[in-house]
Amino acid sequence: MIPLIKPYITQEVKDKVCAVLDSGYLTEGPVTQEFEQCVRDYIGCKHAIAVTSCTTGLELALRALGVGPGDEIIVPDYTYPATADVVSIVGATVVIVDIIRDTMLIDYAALEKAVTPRTKAIIPVSLFGNPLDYDRLKKIAAQHNLKIIEDAACALGASYQGAKVGNFADITVFSLHPRKFITTGEGGIIATNDSALAEWMGSYKHFGMGIAPDRLATQFERIGTNYKLSNVLAAIGFVQMRHINKLLNQRIKLSGAYCELLMGNAEIIIPQTTHNGIHSRQSFCVYVKDRDLIIKKMREAGVETQIGTYCLHKQKAFLRNDRCRIVGEMPESKYAFENCLTLPLFDELTEENQKYITANLLNQLKSN
Repeated sequence: MIPLIKPYITQEVKDKVCAVLDSGYLTEGPVTQEFEQCVRDYIGCKHAIAVTSCTTGLELALRALGVGPGDEIIVPDYTYPATADVVSIVGATVVIVDIIRDTMLIDYAALEKAVTPRTKAIIPVSLFGNPLDYDRLKKIAAQHNLKIIEDAACALGASYQGAKVGNFADITVFSLHPRKFITTGEGGIIATNDSALAEWMGSYKHFGMGIAPDRLATQFERIGTNYKLSNVLAAIGFVQMRHINKLLNQRIKLSGAYCELLMGNAEIIIPQTTHNGIHSRQSFCVYVKDRDLIIKKMREAGVETQIGTYCLHKQKAFLRNDRCRIVGEMPESKYAFENCLTLPLFDELTEENQKYITANLLNQLKSN
């Protein structure tokens, strides 16, 4: 079976993890701080805060901005449910709008129409690593006095107009789940250039702990919780970050090869990258008809494929929910949900693998 993704786990990674285990210092500490510094240096942001997941990172971001009951937060319909879950978790109302089919990103016009006096922030998603149109987003946010929390779960390494994703939103949150090419097993990392927000989030994830020169005199300044990322998990991400340019370039190269192999087939549509953006290619997705049947047949042929992500408006969690408002019929999101196919993409994928995968896909399309 050619897997959908294969984590980058080398002997260097194993050695770093074993060094942490040998040290006996397993909770969050110096290795987590090294990892955070690697991310700061790479993105070029002022603050990077490691957390237990992208989901808890998004929750932290909402809490740091004071979002709660009575507030509305706008999110795209085509995304993993966690994007909207966090809004309900903090007691606010999630407002769901459609996407643009070509890019799979939030429909900016629909977003603006959904703004009400209760709207406090928007959570756009740089889906699969495709950067957002930040110029347009910032214009909308400025006109309506909104904060931007970017769900950049898949977008570490993506850029827009020469700057890395992580520098455009008020708060950006990345995932470090094993589906991501930089992973810590489970985990997430928050990027921001706002020092006050960074201090608040750093405190909240450490039980509300304040900064004290004498550890014996630690003060707990607010109610908080434990969203710390352990040294053990951070060790994996630290080593991978040292190789991020190599890994990113390989993903872009492999994606280019897919485009060449599939180009010219009228039954396959390759979604577009945002103008002036560089896609991190966390996932390589195409639109095809009879997607579910193709997934079944390709798996039988030894190729693991998968859907893209989910339509929130089709999930029971968001239907008949008092803290959820669905705006419109979601035709574009529905199309993406029913037709998006994700192909294998990982560092060790070979030219022969790609030829086999694409030949199998094309054969399935012919037979259907």
